[in-house]
Parts: sequence; C-alpha cells; structure tokens
Amino acid sequence: MHDIVDLYPESPRRGDEVSITYRGLLAQNGADSIWFHYGYDNWQNISTREMQKQGNSFHCKVSAEGRKMVNFCFKDSANHWDNNNGSNWSCSIR
Repeated sequence: MHDIVDLYPESPRRGDEVSITYRGLLAQNGADSIWFHYGYDNWQNISTREMQKQGNSFHCKVSAEGRKMVNFCFKDSANHWDNNNGSNWSCSIR
C-alpha cells in the first residue's frame, strides 16, 4: 500500500487524526484535484473531503471515528475513481 497510499498512524485508535497521502493512478495521470471518499465500519457515515496537492501527491487528514475500520477510495474532478481495483482500501481502528 505504501507506493500508492500512506496512512499515519497505520492503525489508529478511535478518535485519532489520520493523515492520508495518495500517489496513485489519478495523481500519476495529472489530476488537478482529488477527493478522499471514506466511511467507517463497512461504509457507514460516508463523507468526501478534498485533498491538498503537494508535489506529485495529495494529502488530507480525517478522524478515525468508526469502531473497527476506516474504508476509503479516491476520485478526481472528472469523476474517475481509484478504488484499488474494486477492493477499496481500509485501515483497522484499535
């Protein structure tokens, strides 16, 4: 996952702020804007947050508010999605 997505901390505690860095397909193909699309515990409480471009990557921070996991994927301004080949991404919440 580290080539495409970095999370810090990788396994957050509930309520922790999680920093996300995205360098995937959308960023590599010159997207001008990317949004972090996420939910908790199998896509409950879905939200979308615009990421900030820094060099060749995009960054944002969200709070780990779920009980078990954060589920997420990415989209650009042309509504192209990077959903990890249909598997999306997730991180466990401790």
